[in-house]
Amino acid sequence: MTGPRQVKLKPGDTIGILGGGQLGRMLAMAAARLGLRCQVFAPDPDSPAFEVVMNATCAEYADVEALELFASDVDVITYEFENIPSAATMILGARRPVLPEQKILETTQDRLAEKDFVTRLGIGTADYADVTSAASLREAITRVGLPAVIKTRRFGYDGKGQAMIRESDDPDQIWSDLGTKSAILEAFVPFEREISVIAARSADGHVECYDVTENEHRDHILKVSRAPAAIPDSLAAEARAIAEKIATALDYIGVLAVEMFVLTGPDGPKVLVNEIAPRVHNSGHWTLDGASISQFEQHIRAIAGWTLGKPVRHGPVTMTNLIGDEIVTYEKWMSVPGATVHLYGKGAPRPGRKMGHVTQVGPAKGG
Repeated sequence: MTGPRQVKLKPGDTIGILGGGQLGRMLAMAAARLGLRCQVFAPDPDSPAFEVVMNATCAEYADVEALELFASDVDVITYEFENIPSAATMILGARRPVLPEQKILETTQDRLAEKDFVTRLGIGTADYADVTSAASLREAITRVGLPAVIKTRRFGYDGKGQAMIRESDDPDQIWSDLGTKSAILEAFVPFEREISVIAARSADGHVECYDVTENEHRDHILKVSRAPAAIPDSLAAEARAIAEKIATALDYIGVLAVEMFVLTGPDGPKVLVNEIAPRVHNSGHWTLDGASISQFEQHIRAIAGWTLGKPVRHGPVTMTNLIGDEIVTYEKWMSVPGATVHLYGKGAPRPGRKMGHVTQVGPAKGG
């Protein structure tokens, strides 16, 4: 298989972004600062990323003609979410470089393929099993044990498409409720904390990792991220090495996030990989104000064929998501010293909808 096509953009060139949410919006804003144009392709006419670009295509991902016209207008294509139909990326990839590449999506769009890939690298994950029926779920429970989490193999995010299974639950009912024919059962991990590593990799194979981030979820949705994570330096180094190993094995170009669990053990703490997100990530939003180069700029640099920057953190950083109705509190944050408010320009708040975030940068330790 040939490696990714070489891309070398110059200021004034155009990046195509698939997806019009807040990540696409922030990618376009980072590109603009570097003198690069962006064109956004998304099916929702109210996409917040449309507001910050000159040219947008509002069409379905199945619209072949719209995809072809979009590809002809841009120099390289990237995406802000991973569940893009493979047919769309194949149509686009025949005309322009798509970074990260389609073959990477084939691994990361399927939770079982992703777990198998990580395991083959010799990196630890929770115990897991393939599930295709109620009978195979029972078999998997015998092998993996309870409590466990069952997840659809594809198209799950923010806790959707998954369910916890405990001793008292009826596996047949849970299988029926999940409404899928392909799932994965994962042993429940009694983790001490959840962390993630944001890594950027350029076409020449250079990798830059940000400081390890500690994440708190509420109702399966990220609520607070803190950098650096409160873990030993040796564990942080191990987490960054895992992210670098994954990025290199995927021959990745751009930014990716690797979500991990920290477990306590008799030999000290250890990490297990939970998921890979092949894109800029919510847990990296602290980099917008808390580091010399944001995850969004790193991604743009990587896909443009430019040099990655060495990110320098400005001090301890906290990122708080404004979810649903919390958006109405945005004004109170504006008078908090060290806080920066980011509002995504979305419509009416809905429960569970990410409407904005706030970053707070404290003084550097010893500063």
